[in-house]
Formats: sequence, C-alpha cells, structure tokens
Amino acid sequence: MFKGLGAMGDMAKMMKAAKEMQGKVAELQEQLHTMTVVGEAGAGLVKATATAKGDLTGLDIDPSIFNPDDKEVAEDLILAAIKDAQAKAHERAQQEMQKLTEGLGLPAGMNIPL
Repeated sequence: MFKGLGAMGDMAKMMKAAKEMQGKVAELQEQLHTMTVVGEAGAGLVKATATAKGDLTGLDIDPSIFNPDDKEVAEDLILAAIKDAQAKAHERAQQEMQKLTEGLGLPAGMNIPL
C-alpha cells in the first residue's frame, strides 16, 4: 500500500503502530480496574483488597486484633495492609505494562504511564 513512498511510508507505518499501541494501553488501563491484589499485615490478620489501579475495594480484619488496649496496633496493621495492597497493585500494573510493551516489540524498561 505504501510502496514507493519512502520516508512517508515509514511514517505511516509508525503512526499505525503508535495508534495500535495507544489502543492496547487504553485496553490495559480498563483491565487494571478488574484485576485484584491482596495486601496483608500481621501474618494475615488484616487483608486489604485493591484493584491493580490501586483502588481499595475491601478489608478483611480478624476480630482478635480489636483489643481496646492495642488500638494503635490495630490501626498500624490496617494501614500496613492497605499500603501492601497499593504496592502490589503498582507492581501488578507495571508487570502488565511490561508484557504489553514486550508484545509490541518495544525496548525492555520503556516506561509508559498508566
């Protein structure tokens, strides 16, 4: 189709590849809303579930941590579980983006913002 156009053919090819990548990145961003990760603290006494985009979707708290004398411990465990879930969400998003960029033949470590 672009035979004989020289540099213009190469540019059209690059534009097509960029458009394809843009579509795949948008699709991945949507998928990250449905992928879930679970962060834990206190050997699983507190679990926080989040989407791979980092949105907190649930908490599971073992009732044994609700000792009035240990209020700060319970708060720390909840916060730690949420932070763990957010870190795992970020890691999962990066893994998915790496799969996408490798599939498109882009250089390893190319950072595309999600």
